[in-house]
Amino acid sequence: MNLLLEELRTALWTVWNRRWLALAVAWLVCLLGWLAVAMIPNTYQSKARIFIQLDDVLAQQIGIGSGSREKDIERVRQTLTSAVNLEKVVRATRLGDEVTTPSQMEAAVAAVGKDILVVSEQNNLFEITASSGRSYLSDADNAKLAQDIAQRMIDIFREENIGGSRGEMRETIDFLDQQLASRQRALEEAEQARLNFEARHPELAGGAQGMATQLGSIRSELRSVEADLAAAQSALAAMDGQIAGTPRTLVTAGAGGGPRGALAQAEANYSAMQARGLTDNHPDMVSLNKQIASLRQQVANAGSDSGSAPNPAYSSLQAMRVERQANVQSLQSRAAALRSEIASISASQAQEPGAAAEAQRISRDYDVLRQQYDKLLQDREELRLRGQVETERSAVKFEVVDPPTTPRVPAAPNRPVLLLGVLVAGIGAGAGLAFALGQLNSTFATASKLERTFDLPVIGTVSHMLTDAARKLQRKRLRQFAAATGTLVIVFVVLLGAEFIQRGMVA
Repeated sequence: MNLLLEELRTALWTVWNRRWLALAVAWLVCLLGWLAVAMIPNTYQSKARIFIQLDDVLAQQIGIGSGSREKDIERVRQTLTSAVNLEKVVRATRLGDEVTTPSQMEAAVAAVGKDILVVSEQNNLFEITASSGRSYLSDADNAKLAQDIAQRMIDIFREENIGGSRGEMRETIDFLDQQLASRQRALEEAEQARLNFEARHPELAGGAQGMATQLGSIRSELRSVEADLAAAQSALAAMDGQIAGTPRTLVTAGAGGGPRGALAQAEANYSAMQARGLTDNHPDMVSLNKQIASLRQQVANAGSDSGSAPNPAYSSLQAMRVERQANVQSLQSRAAALRSEIASISASQAQEPGAAAEAQRISRDYDVLRQQYDKLLQDREELRLRGQVETERSAVKFEVVDPPTTPRVPAAPNRPVLLLGVLVAGIGAGAGLAFALGQLNSTFATASKLERTFDLPVIGTVSHMLTDAARKLQRKRLRQFAAATGTLVIVFVVLLGAEFIQRGMVA
């Protein structure tokens, strides 16, 4: 510790012995530094904050969600400082007063781009910072220019989010209208081609897929008709059996054993045998035929005064049989027509493969164009509804929370700190130079340092004695040094006062 204190005393003694040199260097450094600080123009910043409300129930119902709006706003924020928007700022402020050539405009746009900063503080809160520190303008003009730039950026932000989105919506709808008109013409041409082809080849309507669908439908209908036909034939056979067991006439009272009654019974037996499948060559059928012929002869000889009457049940069964037989014939005709149609379509496919391929292509092209047209029509209606909602009930509520104001205090440079830094640097430079020159000298400030250097004991030291005239001269020089040092401090204080007075004049 003693060694450290001794070194400190040595350094202070070295600087103090060369104090005038240190003071001169401090004055020179401070004057040059303060002059450089004075040449730096003040930069003023104007800040504004804008709040954007994204929640809207109606907009979300039609597909304008907060997520899509956030993407739109983020896109606008990123493109807000584009060259086109910055050129609008230049032309709307005094920056464009002296711009006459494209090169000057490019330089002005590049300069103002460095002075604008857009920061997203939260999801829906943005801060716009505009700076101006042009040397050819006064502090008041720079402060006003910073406010004008910030205000113009807010105007552009509002236009891009409200007017810009509506303009894009109109352009999109116009583009969809053009596409719909083109698709409609193509759809009409495809439909006319399909109609012409179907008129030439009605059996190939719908192409291969359509024909396959048609064949499947016809086969399904044929299976249904065949099932109905089988049921109708079964019902007709049952009706025939029932008719076979029903006598045609009824024997009246008093004539139960006459030939007419026997004839009716024989005919009933004949019908029953036919229903069982017996043919006329069967012995029983031959015998029964002979009996019926004999009975008919007897009835004819007996005349019409025999006691018999027609059977009403037999007549009703005959009428039902006629109806069922007509149904069977109708189903047979329908089944034959369906088989003929299936054969015709199959023959057309086999005989005209090119026509079938063309039918398939025409049908496919028509379906694709129809789907595209329907999709475009739906998209256009959705966009039109969305545009009406954005026009009449905007999904973005734009609010300026903090409007841009004229700054009163320069944001840069921090001139008081710079002035103090120059003062400290000047004093440090003077003291450092004096200490460095002292280190180059071969003298020793203390006896202990001399003893350590030569490793020899020091017997004693001789004190520095001054005469009265020397003491007066020393006190005079000390006063001069104090005055010069104080003047340096006073100049620093004056410069600080001038800085604060200048700020007050801007306010």
